[in-house]
Amino acid sequence: MFEDKNPELTSLYESSFKDIKEGEVIKGRVVRIGIKDVLIDVGFKSEGVVAKGEFSGQNELVVGQEVEVYVESKEDDNGMIVLSRDKAKRLYGWDKINQGFKEGDLVDGTIRKKVKGGYIVDVYGLEGFLPASLAMFRNVSERDLVSGTFKFKIVKINTLRKSLIVSRKEAVAKEKEDIRAKFWETHKVGDVLSGLVKNITDFGAFIDLGGVDGLLHITDMSWSRISHPSEMVAVGDRIDVTVLSMNKETCKVSLGLKQRMTDPWGVIESKFPVGMRTKGKVVNIVPYGVFVELEKGIEGLIHISEISWQKRAINTQELFAIGDIVEVQVLNIDKDNRRISLSIKQLEGNPWVEADSKFPAGSKVTGKISGFTDFGSFVELDGNLDGMIHVSDMSWTRRVQNPQDTLKKGQKIEVLVLSVDSQNKKISLGLKQLTENPWQKIAKEYPLDTEVEGEVTSKNNFGVFVSLGNELEGLLYHNEIPKERFEKVVIGEKIKVKVIKVDADQTKIGLGLAA
Repeated sequence: MFEDKNPELTSLYESSFKDIKEGEVIKGRVVRIGIKDVLIDVGFKSEGVVAKGEFSGQNELVVGQEVEVYVESKEDDNGMIVLSRDKAKRLYGWDKINQGFKEGDLVDGTIRKKVKGGYIVDVYGLEGFLPASLAMFRNVSERDLVSGTFKFKIVKINTLRKSLIVSRKEAVAKEKEDIRAKFWETHKVGDVLSGLVKNITDFGAFIDLGGVDGLLHITDMSWSRISHPSEMVAVGDRIDVTVLSMNKETCKVSLGLKQRMTDPWGVIESKFPVGMRTKGKVVNIVPYGVFVELEKGIEGLIHISEISWQKRAINTQELFAIGDIVEVQVLNIDKDNRRISLSIKQLEGNPWVEADSKFPAGSKVTGKISGFTDFGSFVELDGNLDGMIHVSDMSWTRRVQNPQDTLKKGQKIEVLVLSVDSQNKKISLGLKQLTENPWQKIAKEYPLDTEVEGEVTSKNNFGVFVSLGNELEGLLYHNEIPKERFEKVVIGEKIKVKVIKVDADQTKIGLGLAA
């Protein structure tokens, strides 16, 4: 409109505009946001138009905002500048890649869309292709994937097309490698780290420390006894642990949880001095004793020998149950090996001190059958002491092979005290001694060469035992019976024998085969 009327004014008007060139990237300001287009003032005599779809984050676009655009043409059919936001971004991205990156480097990228065979990734405005085989998006939903920003490794830079091929799989591997390398450089034994419980086994838990896994062993979880790691941690828990050891060559890290708590063994000698009486809870029962928890992290052992003054065998499973509260006395403390010896029987005093006077030899006492062995029966004389009847002291005439055939557990019985050995904690009892020794009479009733018919009760390598009646047995010697006859002898068989020897002192009758 200034044309020909005032050349100077026209020249001044023309010179007030920027000199722009096609193919370059310039800055402009948003002057209007339409439904489909965005009007950009680039300081030229006409504005430029950019398709609204070329702006990512359209909701954040505002009038007056400064943007970079690519000049495609200085004038279209409508006399307006043709601009492109996408091409400006691609040129910017290409320059950034060319100047600062090479194949193998890691870059940040945003997933734009899913295409056949993979994904399109925006890398600084430059279009990159992510093959599906190199995607590796585990546990990422499709919704979070698109428009999500991730690390990628540049696999190929195509200079001709100004495009990239990227890999998420290799980026993840490289990130892990870098994290592991940094871990060994920045951490040391004694550090306290935050980690995520990744997996639980019978022997411990594996903790993800952020790219490096460490093992929290069950013995390092608590100062007190636990039967399984799940009592302390669960998968997904975030916990603080102490680094106990590190081995870069084997990539092994040992962790501790209990080390972050005060060690109760530090003051054990003052808290539970030797001789102290205290109570605790039974936490484990084994054949050789019982483990008792005195407090969290402190356990002591009541050895089987410290449960009772009784000499007979003790079944710990019968006497105790997990959770029982028992009173004990502290016998010994081994702080270095974290062991405490406890006793129940010491609380009751030593009954053997008065055993000689309480159960003098030759006295008759009443007790209860409390147990058996192959060679005798135990008799409970009072709450703390047991005596034993040997099989040889059960009958004058009968050979007792199984004590349980003669006596029953719990049976009350009168016995004679034969001897008391307080030092070795033994009391010998007799049952047969309560009756008169019949062997002088037996010797008269069965003189030598007396023939009698008896019943075979048993046989062994040295002969055959024969019942002569009235609970009297004799031994038919092996050398007194032909081999072929011996082999045919059966239990319960009637057999004729003759007396060839009577030993009243040894309470034995020797037999031969009758003619």
